[in-house]
Amino acid sequence: MNFGKLAAGIAAVSLIAAPVAAQAVNSVAPAVERVGGTSSSSEKLEGGNGILIAILAAAAVVAGIIIIADDNDPTSP
Repeated sequence: MNFGKLAAGIAAVSLIAAPVAAQAVNSVAPAVERVGGTSSSSEKLEGGNGILIAILAAAAVVAGIIIIADDNDPTSP
């Protein structure tokens, strides 16, 4: 067995074993318990600019397509 096949086999086994080992570590009770915090103000995470950003992105895509499609003049003699 050459070294390349051996290295590939070890890599495959480690890729399979890593999630199993990580899950086993997380199954033990954590040393610090997570507690949710309270917030005094409620903020909108999304904001009101979602539609405006989508329209600007669509306009940029259309402008890019027009610029690419417009430059079809051959340069060879």
